Amino acid sequence: MLTLTLAPGKDKRLLAGHPWIYRTEIAHIDGDPSPGAVALVKDQRGRVLGQAMLNVRSQIAGRLLSRTEEPIDESFVERRIREALAREGRSSRGPDACRLVFGEGDHLPGLILDRYGDLVAMQILTAGMERLRDTIVRVVRRIVEPRAIYERSDASVRKLEGLDLRTGFAWGSGETGVWVREGDLHFFVEVARGQKTGFFLDQRENRQLVKRLARGREILDCFCYSGGFSVSAAGGGAASVLGVDISDESLSWAAQYADRNALGACCTFASANAFDHLRALGREGRAFGMIVLDPPAFTKGRDALAGALRGYNEINLRAMKLLSPGGILVTCSCSYHVDTPVFLDMLRAAAADARREFRLLEIRTQARDHPILLAAKETQYLKCVILEAAN
Repeated sequence: MLTLTLAPGKDKRLLAGHPWIYRTEIAHIDGDPSPGAVALVKDQRGRVLGQAMLNVRSQIAGRLLSRTEEPIDESFVERRIREALAREGRSSRGPDACRLVFGEGDHLPGLILDRYGDLVAMQILTAGMERLRDTIVRVVRRIVEPRAIYERSDASVRKLEGLDLRTGFAWGSGETGVWVREGDLHFFVEVARGQKTGFFLDQRENRQLVKRLARGREILDCFCYSGGFSVSAAGGGAASVLGVDISDESLSWAAQYADRNALGACCTFASANAFDHLRALGREGRAFGMIVLDPPAFTKGRDALAGALRGYNEINLRAMKLLSPGGILVTCSCSYHVDTPVFLDMLRAAAADARREFRLLEIRTQARDHPILLAAKETQYLKCVILEAAN
């Protein structure tokens, strides 16, 4: 069997529960390490630490699949997916939407499965999962019984694994747009053209919080995409909602959301650059009772961190100036390299520049169907900080 032996002292992170092996931590590999092959992982004394999918062309050269020596076959894949489905926040049937498998968080590194009603969206990000693609499709068909499985393996990280980008039906056919339910609200998800796999499922629980806090407030939702936060706020009894995004197609979906939920009279959507629109609103002297900032990732790597923090600082500074006393700021970052302490330091600096005092009400993260491994901080990427303007 293909065997990977770790360099001296490089077993500590694996033993602590982390699933990654970096290229620099490998002493030697016995056998042909073709991309995606499964290797037995050993320490310097020959002790078996588990089995990992290899791709030595990637900086993360090994991703642990199992901590024992066992067949990585269809039975293994089915067991892992069934275990994932049993975790909190998930369901395999019904008109709602949820994440079924979250990569490393569910011990299936590089595999994302999302369910939107009767349609499953699949995303494969690693060479190892690419080898198991047909098996995954068979298992999902058997367990979840979807109408179709649509593949969104178009993330740029596939290129780092030496994989081509791919989209289209992996099984089945039909419409790629589907209405789903979140609480008492309905949302339209376009799996083929939407961001990620069609919808930001990781913000599901944070949308419910915004809904609870929105009553009677005038809401500004920047980077609103297809209006998940906007419509949730309107559904919670907001006095008015202004959603801002640069994508006309996304705003057309947002308008559909509002109309479908009989909230169109409360919601207005503006096609604009959120940075520019925040400046314009400041010049107009506008004030809001709640502002939601949920921008795209400003950095994909640590080398661009300084620029990302400048961007976060600018939008938060401008939003802080637009809040009424007692107003709520819901501010998010999905950039992994901007961790929670760094994000909070940025908010403190922005508040000081805005000459505003804020109370920290809550620090939140991704929904529970995006499980976080305690030993692998990389599995926690979303920050959602709730602030209240004290003056």
